Amino acid sequence: MAQDTSFDVFDRNCPGRAVMEHIASRWGVLVLGVLLDGTFRFSELRRRVGGVSEKMLAQTLQSLERDGLVHREVHPVIPPRVDYSLTVLGTPIAEQVRGLYVLIESNTAGILAAQATYDERKTAR
Repeated sequence: MAQDTSFDVFDRNCPGRAVMEHIASRWGVLVLGVLLDGTFRFSELRRRVGGVSEKMLAQTLQSLERDGLVHREVHPVIPPRVDYSLTVLGTPIAEQVRGLYVLIESNTAGILAAQATYDERKTAR
């Protein structure tokens, strides 16, 4: 099946823009990064993604599931058990996201220095 390449996320009407917002959101990036490590239950994801509220994690997972990036599997047991994992579509996107945060982590010292320099310039005025 050929992929349609006529979408342009710079166009405000592009449906891919909403998907990009889900992926690049504060929590979307982190959830995708964690799921690269495997399958997790909701509570495990919440622990791994420090600072995310239960409500925001649920909303993020629901958006990513709707976009076809995350698989939600409900196990018919008591108490209920739900596992989350990446789909075939979600894995390469999560790998690209990982590249971004690895790049950020490896350049954080330089970024902090640039911020300090900027802040000093701003307060010196």
